[in-house]
Amino acid sequence: MAVSHPIFARVFARASVAMDRAGAAAHRRRLVAGLRGRVVEVGAGNGRNLPHYPSTVTGVLAVEPEPRLRAALRAAALDAPVPVSVAAGLAEALPVADASAEAVVLSLVLCSVPDQAVALREARRVLRPGGQLRFYEHVVAETPGLRRAQRVADATLWPLCCAGCHTARDTVAAIRAAGFTVVELDRFRFPPTGVPGPASPHVLGTAVLP
Repeated sequence: MAVSHPIFARVFARASVAMDRAGAAAHRRRLVAGLRGRVVEVGAGNGRNLPHYPSTVTGVLAVEPEPRLRAALRAAALDAPVPVSVAAGLAEALPVADASAEAVVLSLVLCSVPDQAVALREARRVLRPGGQLRFYEHVVAETPGLRRAQRVADATLWPLCCAGCHTARDTVAAIRAAGFTVVELDRFRFPPTGVPGPASPHVLGTAVLP
């Protein structure tokens, strides 16, 4: 299945640079800190996570379905501190063998996949026993007012303008429902200042299979 969002890809490429300058780079660094061995990054976008992988990672398979973002990802892979291979693929059908990765990284991708449960089953499939799921996502708000704003956004223009992104998904609950145990979880607002928007509630954490 082809996935092409050229306008969103151009906007996202610029926005991701601004996000990193506003503090997202620190979150990306925490996301992959301490990883080892072979890693599969799902929906790797334009490769903003790649500079932060530690030298203990022996290789990253970066999967991205959108052609323009994938081209930028290939360019970013050339300067990555660890070996990176880039592949086309969907979160729901990863081009990866069973039980072949020490970690799966999900970064700002579960908001836009058509089916979170299927994507998380794929993450389970490719993880080796004892492997980790690392996630950095924007999620449903904890406050009623912002939750209402998220529902309005999701029912109107937000998914159309943002390549299928939904702001009101309870992603942490979905990770647990997929059979993972969340062992680390940090909730925060991003950006940290200004009026909270529909996509401002974020989580960063680690989950494992029991």
